[in-house]
Amino acid sequence: MTDPRYPIGKFSFDGTLTPDQKTQYLNDIEQTPAQLRAAVAGLSEQQLNTPYREGGWTVRQLTHHIPDSHVNAYIRFKLALTEDEPTIRPYMEERWAELPESRQAPVEMSLALLDSLHHRWTIALRNISEPEWKRTFRHPDLGVVSLERNLALYAWHGRHHVAHVTVLRDKMGW
Repeated sequence: MTDPRYPIGKFSFDGTLTPDQKTQYLNDIEQTPAQLRAAVAGLSEQQLNTPYREGGWTVRQLTHHIPDSHVNAYIRFKLALTEDEPTIRPYMEERWAELPESRQAPVEMSLALLDSLHHRWTIALRNISEPEWKRTFRHPDLGVVSLERNLALYAWHGRHHVAHVTVLRDKMGW
C-alpha cells in the first residue's frame, strides 16, 4: 500500500534537468489550475470539508494551500531572477491552513487566484534563459536552491495535491 501522504511519491531531484524534463515541468505548472479545478468540480460542501487522509487537511484546505504555496514560489523565482542569491522568508503552511479563510472560504476564490497566478508565472518561466535557470535563492532551512530545482519541486507540488483529491474521490466513489 502506498503512503497516502505521497500519492505520487516523494519529491526527488538529481541536480540537473534535461530539456525534456524542463518542458514537462513547465507544462505541469501551466496545467495545475485546470487539473485542480477538474479535481474539485462538483464536490459538495461536505465533500470539500472531508480530509484527504486521516489527520490530513480537508479538500478545501488543500485547494487554498496550493495558491498560498505557489504565490510564495512565484515570488522566490522573481527574487532569484532580480537579486544575487537572496535569502527568502519561509512561511508556516500548516498555520496558514488553519486560518479561517482556509477552513471556510469558497474554493472558487483560490481557483481563480491560481488561474491568474499560473498564467502570469508560466509567462515568466517560459522566458527564463538557460543561464538564469542556474540562479539561486537561499532558503533558511534548505540552503541554496536553484531555479531548476524549484521548477521541479512546484511541478511535483501541484501534481501531488491534485492527486490527494483524485485519490480521495476514487476511494469515496465521488
